[in-house]
Amino acid sequence: MKKRSKRYRAAAQIIEAGRRYGLRDAAGLVKKMATAKFDESVTLAFRLGVDPTKAEEQVRGSVVLPGGTGKKMRILVFAKGEKIGEAREAGADLIADDDLYKKIQEGFLEFDAVVATPDEMAKVGKIGKILGPRGLMPSPKTGTVTADLKGAIQKLRAGQVSYRNDKEGNVHVFVGKASFGEAALLGNAETVVRSLIVAKPRDIGGRAEYFLSASIAPCMGPAVPLDPARLWDDFA
Repeated sequence: MKKRSKRYRAAAQIIEAGRRYGLRDAAGLVKKMATAKFDESVTLAFRLGVDPTKAEEQVRGSVVLPGGTGKKMRILVFAKGEKIGEAREAGADLIADDDLYKKIQEGFLEFDAVVATPDEMAKVGKIGKILGPRGLMPSPKTGTVTADLKGAIQKLRAGQVSYRNDKEGNVHVFVGKASFGEAALLGNAETVVRSLIVAKPRDIGGRAEYFLSASIAPCMGPAVPLDPARLWDDFA
């Protein structure tokens, strides 16, 4: 078993054993537990009652966090022709020309989001094995495969985050930084919960079948267990 640091153990003592928290109380605890020397990221985690092997039960989407992400996004765009100028005017940090495309194939990954026009997806697909595992693969479902490059880039700058279930049916979503005010952190988390409820596959039942478990945690601290039934009742 991994030995936890003294700081981690002290933070864990704040959590009441056996209790499942409401989101508001949990957000407050996360801020108290984030005692690292840097501004810790905060993540919501869910175990969903979906079958990841079934295409119709995949959970994937994107949402703009009202409190922002606190990050400076480096955005890469795949486009050609006049769309290159549109991407530059919209504030793209990188345009995937032939030289940059080769660098990505060789391991260059100094960007945080990827946007592509539909006619460039055949090219993007060839590096899907590089982008996909890192959550960087553009998709129509997240609004990152689009002809509206300006709109997609503006949403990313405004605080758009994407999510999708992994092969175990888990979803992890960034909801902010520990330095955020409690209201901003809570607002971001609530927005993500609502989005996940909307994204529920049609054939999956209600709260007991969909949200099997949930938690929120700073990246260097313990997870605060959430009450999945309460999440559903509060935001569905």
